Amino acid sequence: MPPSVAMTEPYRVMIVDDSAVIRGLIARILEADPEIKVVASAADGLMAIGTLRHQRDGGASAEVLVLDIEMPRMDGLTAIPKLLEIDPDLKIVMASTLTLQNAEASLKALAAGASDYVAKPTSAGAIRGTDEFKQGLILKVKALAGARRDGEGRSRPRAERDPSTRQKLPPRPGGGPGSSPTTHPAKTPIALRQANTISPEIIAIGSSTGGPQALQTLLARLPQNLRVPIIITQHMPPTFTTILAQHLARSSGIPAAEAVDGESILPGRIYVAPGDFHMLAERRADGIVLRLVKDAPENFCRPAVDPMFRAVARTWGARALAIVLTGMGQDGLAGGRALIEAGATLAAQDEKTSVVWGMPGAVATAGLCTAVLPIPELSAWMRRRAGLEAA
Repeated sequence: MPPSVAMTEPYRVMIVDDSAVIRGLIARILEADPEIKVVASAADGLMAIGTLRHQRDGGASAEVLVLDIEMPRMDGLTAIPKLLEIDPDLKIVMASTLTLQNAEASLKALAAGASDYVAKPTSAGAIRGTDEFKQGLILKVKALAGARRDGEGRSRPRAERDPSTRQKLPPRPGGGPGSSPTTHPAKTPIALRQANTISPEIIAIGSSTGGPQALQTLLARLPQNLRVPIIITQHMPPTFTTILAQHLARSSGIPAAEAVDGESILPGRIYVAPGDFHMLAERRADGIVLRLVKDAPENFCRPAVDPMFRAVARTWGARALAIVLTGMGQDGLAGGRALIEAGATLAAQDEKTSVVWGMPGAVATAGLCTAVLPIPELSAWMRRRAGLEAA
């Protein structure tokens, strides 16, 4: 295939699910977008491994794999390392229903190398009628495939349609970005701001695609005798945020839990915004408390990072430290501007270590950041800024 053709070909996807009906439905959903082509399907992990290996031998293999969790012969969790052994750059999206068991399995899949997840309706009829699932799946597939091609120095496909006819996406109350995928080329100049010299009294972190892995790496490097509270908004639906908080507590050794409306914010604890709620902070006579609200989604997300960042700016001002981690879209940009106007300090994950450099890229290229660093260095920078170790 000539390079000029390969540079503009649709994103290639493989669907792996033990239900032929579900595979067919997902294929029709994805191929409704002219920038996506389903190149293969498989009924279980073992078949997916064989198909991917055959594709790699012949070229033009799948760039993104939509993977079910529970399947006969070989489940999705078992298949992930074997698939990544064949193609380390493969982007895997887990598709699972919103149960505690599947949320736990999905987070384990992310730790094993999957890039993202999508909440799958429980029936074929629900899949047909759920725009949230359809739009979320398309956006995540395109963002991940685009990030892979960006890393390979290849162009993205050019859709043959009038942009004015694109349907605006509705709000997605269950969490997860619904905005158009956003990336920023590494060559985009980044102007860094000078950090203030005020010790932070709060650390606020926003993340999305790739966030659970990044959060665990970032927080595992913090001392367990943390002297400031940490509040986190990760784009996730209900149930998943419950499991995420448990995982963060285990990996960091720092007490972590979903936030509860009206609870006091205490040093040395991690608070995670529950799925379907924005997490805010409010100063009262007896101290600062967390507030959980169901205001309209922002950036097509609830929870969203922007409301949290704005509340942090109002409540702590210059005594806040905020970080934007990997994620698609630009949630955190508007809130980041509010933080900077209040005198706070903002940092972002770098492009190389981000699964998708949309959210961190947005604040970085807007000139809002004091630091743009890979995760290990970002953790060390955060410790120094928070006075958790000698500078």
